[in-house]
Amino acid sequence: MASDARGLTARRVFIPSAERFPTPDILRGIAVTAMLIAHAAPLLPDVPPAVRFVTGNINDLASPLFALVMGMSAQIVWNRTTPRGRGRTLLRQAIRAGILIALGLWMTTWGTWVAIVLGYLGVLLLVGAPLLLLSTRWLVILTIVVALASSPLNEWARGNLVWVYTDFSGVSRTIASWLTLGTSYRLTNLLPFFLLGALLLRRPLRGRARWVTAGGAAIAYLVKPIAERLLGVESFVSGSYPDTLHDAGLVMLTVVVVSWLSDSRGRVHAVSQTILAPVKAVGVVALSVYLLHVALLAWVAPGGARTTENDYLAWLVIVPVVFVVGATWQRFVGTGPVEWLIRVLTPSAER
Repeated sequence: MASDARGLTARRVFIPSAERFPTPDILRGIAVTAMLIAHAAPLLPDVPPAVRFVTGNINDLASPLFALVMGMSAQIVWNRTTPRGRGRTLLRQAIRAGILIALGLWMTTWGTWVAIVLGYLGVLLLVGAPLLLLSTRWLVILTIVVALASSPLNEWARGNLVWVYTDFSGVSRTIASWLTLGTSYRLTNLLPFFLLGALLLRRPLRGRARWVTAGGAAIAYLVKPIAERLLGVESFVSGSYPDTLHDAGLVMLTVVVVSWLSDSRGRVHAVSQTILAPVKAVGVVALSVYLLHVALLAWVAPGGARTTENDYLAWLVIVPVVFVVGATWQRFVGTGPVEWLIRVLTPSAER
């Protein structure tokens, strides 16, 4: 695989159309499973603090991991694209981004408590895909710059873009939310993960680098709780440096474990691949699984009504049943309905 985007101008990296990279599919499966668990959490309001802690971390992992895998997938697309085909690839990616945005806007009308991520991912793909034409060196620099600028940009937007809330059409408010003002997601914080995902495809974690990354990820994860204790802060605002480091720690620890299992040998590899097989299958149909579980939430909790008692049946339907449906569909049918629609609307030679 080419390590520098400029190298793609000299030669094409051929990847058979039937071949799929297992690690991105597994990570995508983990991300969408994390979303199932996080979004079903309000169905079980009465749980021990330890369970609430685990669910909170799963919630924090989901969206940045999805953004990272989207960066991986976008890099794979570029690896399959010749210099002459770049314009067509950019157009296809823009159409795919538009589909995600349209789906996200539609799903926000369903009346659930879920903060719909698809619109944000669409904007992320629209902005991020062209950036992957940069050389690896410049992409590293850009990733660092965006990560460092994200928190002050968010803070500036919260103080200076209050006028968007007076726009009764909601257009400027929606755009501002996608870019910087989102309470759960925003481009400023998702973009570094997207770019990092592309970099991990160009420079996969191997050997010592993998374990150094694991150590750095553990330290990054601990910054938030330590800072909260030392500063007496109950919780840092979403998008702040401690919050971003916390998310980055969770994401990179997950990447390290999955990459290690993918590279393992013998019995460890056999057992891990058996366990991860359904996760990988769900990752292949992740968008369809995402729509399905939000639709079911709109049905079991119309209008986003919250329950005061644990609804175990509804939780079982949203998490394990939806997971099994997704894995079974991919096993016996293949492409998910949403994935099929996107492929039909954006046909390409790479797929």
